[in-house]
Amino acid sequence: MAEVVKMPKMSDTMTEGVIAKWHKKVGDKVKSGDLLAEVETDKATMDFESYQDGTLLYVGIEEGKAAAVDAVIAVIGNEGEDYKSLLEGGAAPAAEAKEEKPAEDKAPAAPKEEKAAEPAVDLSSIPAAVIRMPLLSDTMTEGVINKWNFKVGDKVKADDSLADVDTDKATMEVVGYEEGTLLYIGVEEGKAAQVNDIIAIVGKEGTDIQPLLKGGNAAPAAAEKSEEKPEAAEETATASSSTETSQDDSRVKASPLARKIAKDKGINLNEVKGSAEGGRIVKKDIENFTPSAKGASQDSGVSASTSQVQAEQAASANAKEGAAKAGPTITLAPFVGEEKYTEKPVTQMRKVIGKRLSESLFTAPHFFVTVSIDMDQAIVARGKMNEVSPIKISFNDLVVKACAAALKQHPAINSSWLGDKIRFNEHVNIGIAVAVDEGLLVPVVRFADGKSLSRISAEVKEFAKKAKDKKLQPSDWEGSTFTISNLGMFGVDDFTAIINTPDSCILAVAGIQQIPVVKNGAVVPGNVMKVTLSADHRTVDGATAAAFLNTVKSLLEEPVRLLI
Repeated sequence: MAEVVKMPKMSDTMTEGVIAKWHKKVGDKVKSGDLLAEVETDKATMDFESYQDGTLLYVGIEEGKAAAVDAVIAVIGNEGEDYKSLLEGGAAPAAEAKEEKPAEDKAPAAPKEEKAAEPAVDLSSIPAAVIRMPLLSDTMTEGVINKWNFKVGDKVKADDSLADVDTDKATMEVVGYEEGTLLYIGVEEGKAAQVNDIIAIVGKEGTDIQPLLKGGNAAPAAAEKSEEKPEAAEETATASSSTETSQDDSRVKASPLARKIAKDKGINLNEVKGSAEGGRIVKKDIENFTPSAKGASQDSGVSASTSQVQAEQAASANAKEGAAKAGPTITLAPFVGEEKYTEKPVTQMRKVIGKRLSESLFTAPHFFVTVSIDMDQAIVARGKMNEVSPIKISFNDLVVKACAAALKQHPAINSSWLGDKIRFNEHVNIGIAVAVDEGLLVPVVRFADGKSLSRISAEVKEFAKKAKDKKLQPSDWEGSTFTISNLGMFGVDDFTAIINTPDSCILAVAGIQQIPVVKNGAVVPGNVMKVTLSADHRTVDGATAAAFLNTVKSLLEEPVRLLI
């Protein structure tokens, strides 16, 4: 029966492969283990063997062309066999039939009918309730159980916090809202669960919870599968070890071409270290292989002749004479280093940061506009404000206030791309990027255009404290219309930022630098700060971005205008 050959996944980052060369053509006989093609991956060019016996009936990808992982690249079967149904998706029914056939052989039809006739269980009559992973933020897709506060068998109340859950934003409590006995825990501490997956069951002690689990998700089955993997890995490791110790190299992983060259050269594949995926031996490994000293002496069986020894001694004497004429040589002591690294699981926050920013950068067409702002007057004004302000005002607070005022004058900057329409926000909610140990959070100063500098300063400081203590709530980071990312406190000269969608723009604020500037025809010391606006070209044009930045620049260069 004909079988499709799919593009294999030859590396953990591979998404597609390029057929560098076909070693068989349509009509050729193919045996299991024959070199079928050479595939160029994102890592290297690797040999691809056939795992079927038969005739090559179809080649779907030309040499030099790419195919996605799991795409059909060839069909192998009996000569003259009709394979077109496989290319049109007919393989799936055949596979299903193949899977169903053993089940029918092993089990009679009666049990199947009995299963179909099994009455449905009324889940509402079971005195227990399932607790599912809640959606704790608008970007959350899964949560990690940081800690269980109860164990199976404990009595819980409706307002008890069952567990602490790590989301992409913070660590939050999960309240079950059910009273009774904790009958089941479906996710271990440190493990992740998708939103709406069953994580626990609470109900009357002694209740049969199996119907509830069958009606939920397949998390327990997945756990059993993961528990079986270490055993399988041990068996594989044991088999591999026994293969390596054996002198028979027939089970060593090697390409057919490498095996043929090794046979011609009399090389035992057990002595060769493979460089391909999974330690597989390829042609270059055989060509670069050098037998060990022990093997070389066994093969030769004789020692060096007297003439060879004399020749070596003469060569050594000539080398010493040449070195004496050349003068003293510098000998460097060998330096031995050790390669070390530490790997840590990706946190939920880092996963979402990667996903959201990738979507933003590769979906929204970014463009960048930079201006330099004379901060002399802002420095003077800030000093006078802090003499009377109950809360110390920072340069970042001045930037927030200036942006809030400018956004009211340039509504296109304060917009959001919604696919089939553009939303022009009349309110000004400014997100402030705050760095935490796990990544980045963006709490929002709401209605910033109507707040005083001291009020903005107080809110930003409170948000920063809550972010570091992991106490921010979804209401604190949702609903921004514009974002500011400030790295000035780190002495950054200038940088660009990725837009925090669905906002149209984000402002990257660098540090204040003391540099020579020209004023009234003379070169004098000046304090200059560069800011760069990243804008979504779907909603904002270059002229609009430049006009907005000029407004921000004029407000910061004459800070008294912020008070009007």
